[in-house]
Formats: sequence, structure tokens, C-alpha cells
Amino acid sequence: MLKLPFMVNNHYFSPSYGTLTLDEVRSKTLKFIQEFPEYKYQMVIGTDSKPANGKGIDFVTAIVIHRQGVGGIYFWKRLVESKSLVLRNRIYQEAVLSLNCAQEVLEAFKNDGFNKFNVEIHVDVGKFGDTRTMLTEVVGMIRGSGFLVKTKPEAYAASNVADRHT
Repeated sequence: MLKLPFMVNNHYFSPSYGTLTLDEVRSKTLKFIQEFPEYKYQMVIGTDSKPANGKGIDFVTAIVIHRQGVGGIYFWKRLVESKSLVLRNRIYQEAVLSLNCAQEVLEAFKNDGFNKFNVEIHVDVGKFGDTRTMLTEVVGMIRGSGFLVKTKPEAYAASNVADRHT
């Protein structure tokens, strides 16, 4: 079983809004959606990781609120694992962190009409590269938890948004 890394703090960050609690993320998200309720929205969660200067692993999980066709907003949080992990364990840790974040977010938004069908998890694995052997396992883990899942190259929440902050 993978041990969860420790959190740098229990806050999310946003380029638009600064440092926020999860309740503030909820509030900003609902306000964002209410500005243009005629659009379709999707909540996407993804995690990326990178070695932290030889001193463990830096994990960043992003929550993206996508106003389909016209952009979106995002929030991210950082967690640090003090030990180095082999790639396989890092990828599983990313998936677990995304799943945990999705559950946390669904709990916060439970009275706002969000459910597992509104949340998509993006994993940093694909058909090519070092992670190709893990594709079926990681996708199965996410789907088995009841979430929609996207992989590279469509996994922008992990591969682009979270990656920007690792």
C-alpha cells in the first residue's frame, strides 16, 4: 500500500485568486459557473509529480473548472514525499492523490449538483513512453472508483496544468 505524502499546507492556490481553502475554491467555482450558466461545465482533476532536487518527490494536484469552448479556471495544491519513489509508485501515487482530491471535492460540492459523472480524472500515462505498461492498470483503478478517466495526450489537467507547478 502506498503511503500518502505530507501536505505542504492544506490550501489551494490559484493564479486568479491566490491562496484559498477548499470552501473558498467551492465559492469561486460556483461564482464562475453562475456568471454564464448557459455554458456546459466540466470539473477535471489531475496530478503530476517530479523529483524535488534529489530530496523526495513534489506532487501537484490541479482542479480545473472548464467552461467548455471558452476556457476555465483552476486551483492547485502541492504535496511533498520525503523519499524518492520509482516511476511505477509515483504514477500510482499520482492516481491516488487525484482520487482522494476528487472525493474531497465531491464532498465539498455535494449540495451543489456535482457527482462522479461531472468529474473527470486525468492521469499522466499514455500509450507511448515509460508509463505505457501501466496504462490498463491505472485506468482500471480510476474507472473502478466510478470516475471518468482520460490519458495522454488528452489528460491536460495532469500533463499541462499540474505540470506547470511541479
